[in-house]
Amino acid sequence: MPFMSMEPTNQSFQEMMSNGVKYQIPRFQRDYAWEQEQWEDLWADIETLPQEHYHYMGYVVLQRKSQYDFEVIDGQQRLITLSLIILAAMKKIENLIAQNIEAENNRERLEEIRRRFIGTKNPVSLSVDNKLSLNRNNNSNFRKICSKLETVNMRGLSKTNKLLNVAFGFFLNKKNMGVTGEDIALFIERVTSGTVFTKIVVKDDINAYKVFETLNARGVQLSTPDLLKNYLFSVVTQNNSVPDTELDDLDAKWGEVVTQLGEADFTDFIRYHHNFQAKLTTKKNLFASIRRLVVTPTLAYEYLNSLDEYAPLFASLGNPDDEWWNNQNNEAYRRSKSSLQGLKLFNIKQPFAILMRAFFAFNPEEYEKLSKYILILSIRYNVICHYSPNEQEQTYNEIAMKIHSGEFSRASHVKNSDLFKKLYPGDDEFKNAFEFLKMPSRPTPKKIRYILSKIESQLGNNVSEQEVTLEHICPYNPDKDWIQSFGDGYDEVQDRPGNMILLSHKDNHSLGSLPFEKKREKFGNSRFKLAEKVSTYSEWTKSSVDNFQSWLAEQAVKTWKIE
Repeated sequence: MPFMSMEPTNQSFQEMMSNGVKYQIPRFQRDYAWEQEQWEDLWADIETLPQEHYHYMGYVVLQRKSQYDFEVIDGQQRLITLSLIILAAMKKIENLIAQNIEAENNRERLEEIRRRFIGTKNPVSLSVDNKLSLNRNNNSNFRKICSKLETVNMRGLSKTNKLLNVAFGFFLNKKNMGVTGEDIALFIERVTSGTVFTKIVVKDDINAYKVFETLNARGVQLSTPDLLKNYLFSVVTQNNSVPDTELDDLDAKWGEVVTQLGEADFTDFIRYHHNFQAKLTTKKNLFASIRRLVVTPTLAYEYLNSLDEYAPLFASLGNPDDEWWNNQNNEAYRRSKSSLQGLKLFNIKQPFAILMRAFFAFNPEEYEKLSKYILILSIRYNVICHYSPNEQEQTYNEIAMKIHSGEFSRASHVKNSDLFKKLYPGDDEFKNAFEFLKMPSRPTPKKIRYILSKIESQLGNNVSEQEVTLEHICPYNPDKDWIQSFGDGYDEVQDRPGNMILLSHKDNHSLGSLPFEKKREKFGNSRFKLAEKVSTYSEWTKSSVDNFQSWLAEQAVKTWKIE
């Protein structure tokens, strides 16, 4: 990782807290959130240290501010919890002092442990100059625990500070830290030398973001929302003129955004949100690009408010059955769900930048039209022709930026643009691709039912893919009679749409492996148009499948067509 100022190093908690080093949780990073499940897991690991000698705590990502000062980009929950374990052990030593048990030796032990792992006490105020400082919501309460070795019972304590207090009490109640001061000191020595982190130090927040992306790609999930939040809030407060009430409001909005999306979808949301207002960027370069967009407190405010506005829309684009769509006050928006359901079925997200910006830029009827055009293009381009999504995303970015600038204000502006036409596969290439299409019918029957039901509806028999089942004309696993009657190629047609039709569940159940003559008779009496077409064939062979799929391709051209 050449962008880091140093190679990752493995260090124990004891080594990390030595040599006058201090750690600051950024002011706006998330609050302390670990609960009993995480405390119990960590304690169970600590109990294995006498046998295992060390326990791996994972990555901690730091940003160097000066020679001895670091910001904690990732790892704060673990650092805080280990500190609380040490504070609880220190309280046990303080209790021994209060009982006059080896008071002088234990007093000396207590001060040495405080100096090494917590911080030094101010001789006048008796408050601790902490080695680890927390965010704006937790720091005051944490300092009180560090200074007094006890929790302060205050009215109106926030949930996160209650968690800090309960965590301290949880570890204080553990019996196996030792009985004597010497035992407890040995316990602290074992924990601090046996808990090992991989420490990564970066020069700036752009490099920190690259670390996040690299580690996430390797399966180590770090919190990308925290990093972006720290940057945006640092821009908002760069003049120190924002009152706490306003910061609390922004903080609450941010929390709602992350909660609505979940961390897994957060980076995708940020990228699509970016890509309707600026030139297409990759995940790797996303953070740097946002920094170029958001450089003043005013722009940071606008950006945060925009994220808050678009987050529920993005979440609902990926989940068209979400109640959010039913709550829209125009029927056209609710009708758009049908197109969005098609995109979801085929896991097509490339158009999200367009669909996000157009929702607020177009009127509801135009938005409904646009969603239909996007779906038709997606079926042709992505599902049937399997063309490159990279070129498509580049073009979608240009379309989205034109919607953002106001150059495109109607669905027809998009549809008739050279950009859209460049992506739209012509009828001949779409038909040719469909003729040779294969779609695995066992793992993804829903996708084939969707394709065939739309063709069925175009032929005048309106059906939903939910109310029908797939019938393989030549059975998926044919018996010897079918193999003999079908001839060569029986093992090549299982996943071809030309060997499939739709039937009701009842009709399909009764057919099984009947010979084609029997099936054909049933098909002829069916209400389904595709079955009726198959009933016109006198035999079912590889040639019949080719012929029927060619006919299906002609119907597909009419089904997904933009004039």
